[in-house]
Amino acid sequence: MSIADWTEADLGVPGRVLTVVRAPDPVLSAPSPLVDPADPEVVQLAADLVATMRVSPGCVGLAACQVGVAAHVFAVDVSRHPKTRTTHGTFVLCNAEVVEATRKEKGREGCMSVPDLTGDVKRATRLTVRGLLPGSGEELTVETDAFEARALQHEIDHCAGFLFLDRVAGAHAVFPRQTYL
Repeated sequence: MSIADWTEADLGVPGRVLTVVRAPDPVLSAPSPLVDPADPEVVQLAADLVATMRVSPGCVGLAACQVGVAAHVFAVDVSRHPKTRTTHGTFVLCNAEVVEATRKEKGREGCMSVPDLTGDVKRATRLTVRGLLPGSGEELTVETDAFEARALQHEIDHCAGFLFLDRVAGAHAVFPRQTYL
């Protein structure tokens, strides 16, 4: 199976919309433990992350710690974002890790857990990530670039206990979030 073949229906449970926690909640700054992707609680969490991401305007990714759960699980879907070049649609990965990263580039990031700020962060523009699918536990490798690569690194950072603010070059690279009407 490839990541493009997976859908949230494979989880077999409906997702619930959860409350997103905000910095400085301690769950956001602690590394999340690895999980058993076949655990029914992890499968439910995966469905909940997708449901919460879907109702959050502009959201392209959501890690378990952002809903107050210390677990190495995140959902990503950049398909509707204007900066997207490559997209694998909606997917959830457990215990994901970067296998290869090249060509770093600075780009603006925001975060639902830091709603009032954005910042310039240097990230790899070409990326290979390996992780496990919730439910089956099947190992998958995702190769991507551009905005989806940035989103994956952002979510993997959450699982490691880092916010994008930990990656900016300094205060000069942090900005108030713009609201457009």
